[in-house]
Amino acid sequence: MTASGTLRVELRTVNHRYLNLNCRLPSSLSKYEADIREWLRSSFARGHVNCTARWEVDGTTGAGQTYRLDDEKVANYLALFSDLSKRFGVAGTPDLALLARYNDIIVRNEDDEGLPEVHADELRVIVQAAGAQVVRMREEEGKRLDVDLRERISAIKAALGEVGSKAPSRLEAERARLTEAVQQLLGSARLDEERVAQEIALLAERWDVNEELVRFRSHNELFLNFLDADSAEPVGKRLSFLVQEMHREANTIGSKANDAAIAHLVVAIKDELERLREQVENIE
Repeated sequence: MTASGTLRVELRTVNHRYLNLNCRLPSSLSKYEADIREWLRSSFARGHVNCTARWEVDGTTGAGQTYRLDDEKVANYLALFSDLSKRFGVAGTPDLALLARYNDIIVRNEDDEGLPEVHADELRVIVQAAGAQVVRMREEEGKRLDVDLRERISAIKAALGEVGSKAPSRLEAERARLTEAVQQLLGSARLDEERVAQEIALLAERWDVNEELVRFRSHNELFLNFLDADSAEPVGKRLSFLVQEMHREANTIGSKANDAAIAHLVVAIKDELERLREQVENIE
């Protein structure tokens, strides 16, 4: 409530990497649009935020004062239909259902005549109260989101553990395969074990994923640290960056896998990362 009447302020928010504020105001409040944007910046750091303000008239939102018929367009449409009927012998007359298809005949009343004024301080209190209510709702959603994010990180950790345990066996299997293949080619000739060892050493260097695993686990821990941090500072962008880094490490591990089981684990990790990426967009 204001000294001039009842003013309803509605906020709608959707995910976005940056903050984008839009206002739909009656003309009597349009002079405060820049102020409203500034007031809302104190409540939101990211997302599309749509702010709509309406005066309530006699318990309603005064839609009759916000929209009106464009009489000239209605008259033009009716004249065209009449001309169509006469010139081409088409029977029938236009009715409300037909005219309702032309949404340009209902226009916004830019004049908003008769709508009350409001003092900036009164408007600021209402806008900030609406922002605070949205923040409370988002905090409740954030608690549920926190649980989901931790479950994703836990699943990724488990998959990385399996990758780490399976990685060494690739070299053992490759050494046995390479030794057998060379021995078949040599027949009864002596196998050069040192040469085979050199080849395996080269493969070990190309297939080594230890550095990627260490960095990936470090990203996981930092991600959880951000979730645990008791700070009002927005962390959404940082979490988005970490997910990108995790995805980069997953791609590198996949390129070095040379093993079906590890490749399948990488696919599972990427699936979890994609879900993380989508959820992180909800975080400021």
